[in-house]
Amino acid sequence: MPPESERTGLEQNRFLSIVGIGEDGVNGLGDNARAAISAASVVFGGKRHLELASSLIAGEARAWPTPFDAAMRDVLALRGQKVCVLASGDPFFFGVGATLSRHLGAEEFVTYPSPSAFSLAASRLGWPLQEIETVSLHGRPLDLIRPLLHPGRKIIALTSDEKGPAELAALLTATGFGKSRLTVLEALGGEAERIRSGTAGGFALPDINVLNVVAIEVEADIGARILPRGFGLDDALFEHDGQITKREIRALTLSSLAPRRGELLWDIGAGSGSIGIEWLLADPSMKAIAIEAHPDRAARIRRNAGAFGVPGLILVEGEAPAALKNLPQPDAIFIGGGGSEGGVLDAAIAALKPGGRLVANAVTLEMEAVLIAAQARLGGSLLRIDVSRAAPIGTMTGWKPAMPVTQWTWIKQ
Repeated sequence: MPPESERTGLEQNRFLSIVGIGEDGVNGLGDNARAAISAASVVFGGKRHLELASSLIAGEARAWPTPFDAAMRDVLALRGQKVCVLASGDPFFFGVGATLSRHLGAEEFVTYPSPSAFSLAASRLGWPLQEIETVSLHGRPLDLIRPLLHPGRKIIALTSDEKGPAELAALLTATGFGKSRLTVLEALGGEAERIRSGTAGGFALPDINVLNVVAIEVEADIGARILPRGFGLDDALFEHDGQITKREIRALTLSSLAPRRGELLWDIGAGSGSIGIEWLLADPSMKAIAIEAHPDRAARIRRNAGAFGVPGLILVEGEAPAALKNLPQPDAIFIGGGGSEGGVLDAAIAALKPGGRLVANAVTLEMEAVLIAAQARLGGSLLRIDVSRAAPIGTMTGWKPAMPVTQWTWIKQ
């Protein structure tokens, strides 16, 4: 261990050290990480982490409270002392470092990461990390895997416990990916490390270690539920009662909404939830709130969100504009129904952030009149969308027109 005089200025001036530790315990730590643990008056961590580092802990070893305090009040209360937090692998890759950074400035802590479970798994399999998908399912819905399931792709998924691999295999099998090869990598870096493989459809591995990741080589059966990239997913993929923005109109609507990373959408009169769902599928950083007054449709939105792997879709059950009160300010708003009555459009315009986009679609003359008047008052652009589909006419085939849609797109100045 280097003497205090030889330690870096960063270590001397920051009260908190965040140390990533692996299953190899203190043997896998560098000198600076070891010194940070030994110098701390209080060391926080999970029970397993504290046991792994016990030979270095000279101060108080304090296990995380149950339930876990995401506000990190116990850590923050010790500003001015030398404090250490132990984490698994890389603390800033789905780890406690991300939680701490929400409450601390970067100048208050120093981090000593170890290889993440994803890095260890990729190195064991010989998979270049930049060429594969990684997802944490630890304490999160398994449905998050669904958008990643494309034939030929490779995925590494961190699970919650020993049941995770079997539950993941069941989900893959139920959605048409039973031929996919699953490799379960357990206790990576430790003495109990073990790697075993099988197919999702025939998964039967016993006695799986609670610490595991699952590597998936995706193979699809005919008819597998593959969620294509891009806007305008097939209507048949959604559960709906006819109250859905049809795929061609949906593609144009999302193009007009112009999603940008990290933005929040309000989908007012959400119906099946299709607009909010495709908004969320554009990027993992996206956020969306679906506002729907009909209980049956609200329940359908929840099911669709799970089936598309976007369980983070927030559902507000209620009638706009009253249901819009106290919601986070949106970057974009879509109005697909009910905007001709009750001041919904005016409420949406007032709520939108400066620079935000509002897109409203009309299929009724009443709503069209509202949009034409709004465009005359505020500007923006009007678009008339006519779609026809080939359909049988007796023994022949002809064009069957869908109801035309008038779309108003406006950017708030």
